[in-house]
Amino acid sequence: MKVDILIPSSLSEVTLEQYQKFARINTDENQDTGFMMHKTVEIFCNLDLKDIAKIKFTSVQEILNDINRLFEPKQDLIRTFTMGGKEFGFIPVLDDMTLGEYVDLDENFIDWDSMHKAMAVLYRPVTLKKGDRYQIEDYDGLDLAEQMKKMPLDVVMGAMVFFYRLNNELLKTTLSFLEQEVSKEMTTQQLQHLGKNGDGIKASMELLKEMLPSLRISLN
Repeated sequence: MKVDILIPSSLSEVTLEQYQKFARINTDENQDTGFMMHKTVEIFCNLDLKDIAKIKFTSVQEILNDINRLFEPKQDLIRTFTMGGKEFGFIPVLDDMTLGEYVDLDENFIDWDSMHKAMAVLYRPVTLKKGDRYQIEDYDGLDLAEQMKKMPLDVVMGAMVFFYRLNNELLKTTLSFLEQEVSKEMTTQQLQHLGKNGDGIKASMELLKEMLPSLRISLN
């Protein structure tokens, strides 16, 4: 029986929801290579498991290699994208983020299962656009969260890499500041306070470091 297989040619053809499904099964507990091969092709190529079993093993390996290659290029921040005929834009000025936006982003940007909620904070419908400049809808909670599951994965990855780099730069600035302050006459209490702040930034960056490698599919 011939099985038609549609392999995505770029991460723009993969949805956040698809990767969320993959992330749920790509755990230390699931070390069965056969199971992972079946599920990976099922998720990313939208095939039924019963049909995958009929595909030649060598063909499945080629499919998995093609999928792996999608995750190799470095992804830059994508400020706007279109989904369902509607244009969405990244928060134009992060410094203008409200407390509600910050809290929802902070709580949901640490886990793949809630990543669609984080994206609903970072990306909202564009209301006005002129050239490269645009405005987006005011934040009104996580009403768009479910819809964001259908957003392209390259946009999600671009946002993640953007915050990784932002945290990296912030860490460098903080450590440089600590170096300067240590050379001054400071109380032990002041130094401990500064050290704790630096550790917090380090922890945030380490979390993103752990998330980014997991984007690449591993079946070994």
